[in-house]
Amino acid sequence: MRVSKSELERTSKFLSYVLRHCPEDIGVFLDPDGWASISELINKAKPQIVLSEALIKKVVETSGKQRFKISDDEQKIRANQGHSVEVDLKLIQSEPPPELFHGTATRFLNSINQEGLKPGQRHHVHLSTDIDIATSVGQRYGKPVILKIDAENMFKQGYSFYLSDNQVWLTDHVPPEFLWFYNRGDF
Repeated sequence: MRVSKSELERTSKFLSYVLRHCPEDIGVFLDPDGWASISELINKAKPQIVLSEALIKKVVETSGKQRFKISDDEQKIRANQGHSVEVDLKLIQSEPPPELFHGTATRFLNSINQEGLKPGQRHHVHLSTDIDIATSVGQRYGKPVILKIDAENMFKQGYSFYLSDNQVWLTDHVPPEFLWFYNRGDF
């Protein structure tokens, strides 16, 4: 199936919106674990967007960020993380690597310096093992800044970490004492 890059991006954004934030906007039902029926999603997405099983699979297969997962029986789809709606992804607590990274914009630094990293509308704070990914995330919001998280000491002090299916590290909150502020050139 040949699909343009712009169509893949548009479909991915639509799926993110529906599966992570507002399934009710098109009348799709997410089960308690965040799964939606692919056939229901295709039918209810019209007329906003035309979806097919092949297009949905192509988005899942080609997404560099691996935002979505299709069930083993290929009948359902869900977002791997980033939800603002209540779902249980059955995340298992895991020991994180010693350091993790978070990309943000300079305009958020005063708040982060005082309160640490908070999930905002989402369920968790998203962290990465990769500085380039953190930089890319930070660039979406303005001039990027990379925050280095002392995950090892957080974990030792009882903070929980989870690894999503697409290898994004999640935690409920990162207090300021576990953060170091770096500019990209400091690495």
